[in-house]
This record gives sequence, structure tokens and C-alpha cells, in this order.
Amino acid sequence: MGRLIKWLFYLLVLGAIALVAYAYVGPFFGADFSPPQSEIRVPVELDEN
Repeated sequence: MGRLIKWLFYLLVLGAIALVAYAYVGPFFGADFSPPQSEIRVPVELDEN
């Protein structure tokens, strides 16, 4: 049981490292992480009371 937990921990750490590496290297390979930008205008009515 201990060996299984150890391997799962190693896999979790390796996955975290891979995710961070993808976040840094992804834009060089065409992955765009920026959100789509568009202007949104919503009319607001204020009460005078």
C-alpha cells in the first residue's frame, strides 16, 4: 500500500511540473491562454431617492 501511495505522489508531482511547463512553453507552440476581449456596455439606472 505504501508503494502505491508513493507512486501516486510521484505522479501528482510530475503532473504539476508538466502543467507549469505547459503554461510557460505553450504560447511558443500556438496555445493562446488570453481570454477573448470585447467591450460590454450595460445601461444603469440610478434611483434619486
